[in-house]
Amino acid sequence: MDTPLRRTPRQARSRARLALLLRAAERILVEEGVEALTTTRVAAEAKVSVGSLYQYLPDRGAIIDALAAGWFSRLEGVMDDLVRAAAVERWEDPVGVLIDAYAGIYRTEHGFRALWFGSGLTERTRAADREHKRRMADGIRRVLLALDVVRDDEPLARACHAAVLTADALAQEAFRRVPDGDAALLEEAKVMLRGYLTEVVARY
Repeated sequence: MDTPLRRTPRQARSRARLALLLRAAERILVEEGVEALTTTRVAAEAKVSVGSLYQYLPDRGAIIDALAAGWFSRLEGVMDDLVRAAAVERWEDPVGVLIDAYAGIYRTEHGFRALWFGSGLTERTRAADREHKRRMADGIRRVLLALDVVRDDEPLARACHAAVLTADALAQEAFRRVPDGDAALLEEAKVMLRGYLTEVVARY
């Protein structure tokens, strides 16, 4: 994803100020909703001037895009860690491990849920989300390769993308229903995806 920022901070002090602004924006998003996420409100919450905020985040859309970019980066970082772990730990139930790991993130990332379950996504964020899901699908592909149960080809990439889209839809519904996630629906997601990925692996 191209940076959503008006200007990318280079110095440590500037990066710290941007992080402060984004933490303030996330607090407002969680506590008051996306409609309260204005530049003046964020600047006041962060106790900085509106001019300082405008250096990086010129409007609500830019704030939303920057928050989303941070969440995508963290989710993809977790996937990278899981890929490395898969090769070492040789999971018996990779679907269970992956769904439990991301359900844990949903439970703690209140801002992520507040944004995705609200109505404030920008077109830029929606496009970035589509690319994010493709990168997450590539992570699933790398997990299966690390477990040495498939070979790398285009059908595998397509199947992993389908699995991610399915898992994402079910996880979102589980957390719309219950703040900690509907445990029964998450278990059904595991059953569905185990069956699908078993079929995918059988092709090889």
